[in-house]
Parts: sequence; structure tokens; C-alpha cells
Amino acid sequence: MSTQTEDVAVRADGAPAGYRAGRTLTYATEFVRQWRRKRTQLALGFMVVLPIILLVAFELGGEDDDGRSGRGQFSQLSDAAISGGLNFAMFALFVSASFLLVVVVALFHGDTVASEASWGSLRYLLAVPVPRARLLGVKLAVALSYSALAMLTLLSTALLLGSLRYGWHPLQSGLAAEIPPGEGVARLLATAGFLGVNMLVVAGLAFLLSVLTDAPLGAVGGAVLLYIVSSILDQITALGELRNLLPTHYAQAYLGLLTTPMQFDDIIKGTIAAISYFTVFVALAFARFTRKDVVS
Repeated sequence: MSTQTEDVAVRADGAPAGYRAGRTLTYATEFVRQWRRKRTQLALGFMVVLPIILLVAFELGGEDDDGRSGRGQFSQLSDAAISGGLNFAMFALFVSASFLLVVVVALFHGDTVASEASWGSLRYLLAVPVPRARLLGVKLAVALSYSALAMLTLLSTALLLGSLRYGWHPLQSGLAAEIPPGEGVARLLATAGFLGVNMLVVAGLAFLLSVLTDAPLGAVGGAVLLYIVSSILDQITALGELRNLLPTHYAQAYLGLLTTPMQFDDIIKGTIAAISYFTVFVALAFARFTRKDVVS
């Protein structure tokens, strides 16, 4: 009885014939995988629920009992929030920027690699084989996409609800005269855009921590904690010009978009700083992941 041995064709680089690294883990596949996760659905769902909570709070709260106004930027935006859909959407962004968006962005990026490691599925993904750089790149792209989607969901929901309840009126920032609705939409989108760029600091840091640890909550919590520490240090005036190096120093530079005329100096500095920090964190993540021993 004779036997036949079929040799599998192998390319010069050692890979099987027909193997294409670009087909091992596609963006669409990872996007759908993450969409099916409860944490993704809950995070995006809360972006819809928050404007509803704010709307109900304003409806139940009534007028300010003590009649005072102008007690800082938060109070000014709060007073103007019920003056139109643009103002309501701007207020929703304002109250979310300092913590909620930080947590959501940290969640999407800190859970990328660490969750696979904690489930024990990371080594199986690499055994497909998915090139390490490709796996990391696809997961980063999907995390960035969901972060942008979360912000757009929050903004569009707040703008829709605010416009339906309070009408379509000029934007009132408290820093300048009323801004016509058309220009107000442009400034609102610019504000959201800068906040998105500023969140790159959190994204890069959480992504790096996700590569360094097998605990998703550790990566997410670590990124949020370090961001909060940076915000606290930025309030210490004794640090002088050293505060300019903190990743959160230009976090509120978007207020320059609400003045007349608009002030772009801090916007530009904040954008450069955020992109620089993001680039460094992501580069460190790739350098570490491509060299580490994956055992989980």
C-alpha cells in the first residue's frame, strides 16, 4: 500500500503560499468584535443617556434661587444652556470634557490588548499568525474610531434634544457677544474637534498601559489616574513654566474658540502637545509589544 506525501508550498520568507498578512485581522472584523462587547454598547449608550439626564435636570431644577450669575465659566455656560440647542450641546461637552470623556477614551484604549491577554486569547491571535504590528495598529484604529463615535454621539444627541426643547438660537458663551447659529455650529464642531485631539493624550497613555499589563482595569484606571494627577499639578502655580510640559495644561484651550475674536495660540500649542504625547506613547507601545514574550 503506497502513501503519498503532499508538500505544502512555502514562500521564500518561510510563510505558506497564499498567506497575506493584510487579511489576517481586518479593521472591519475588529470593529464588529468590539461592537458586540457590552462595554462598547454601554459606553455609547451612556453618551445618549447623559444629554437626557441633563435635560431632565434643567426641567426639574427651575430658576436659580439666589439669582446670582456669572460665577465663573461653568456658571455662565450653565445659565445659557437652556437658551438654545447650541448652548445645550456646548454645555454637555463642557461638563463631559474633564472626566466622562477621559474615562470613555481610556476604556476603549486601555482595554485593547490587556483584555485579550486577560482572556488568554492574545497568543491565539498571534498564532493565526497576525503580525504583531498589524494587530496593534488595527486595535488602535478601532479604539480611536469608537472614541470619535462616542463624542459624536454625545454631541449630536445633545444638539438634537436641546434644539427640540429650547429652539434654534444664537450661541451664548459668556465670553463674547451672541454668535449667529451658522457660525455657532462651526465653533461647536471646532470645540469638539479640539477636545478630541486633546483626548489623544489619554488614548496614547491608556494604549501604552494596555501593552504593559494584563489587567484591563489597571490600564484604564492608570490612565485616568495619571490624567487627574496631571490636572492637579497644573493648578500649582509654584511650578511655573514647568506646567507647560504637563499633558493637561492646555485642556481648556477650547475656550479660546468661544471668544470674539477667537484666540488660537493655546489651541495650536495644545494640539501640538497632544499629538506629541500621543506619538511618543504609541511608539513606546509598539516598541514594547513587538519585543515582549506573549504567554497569555
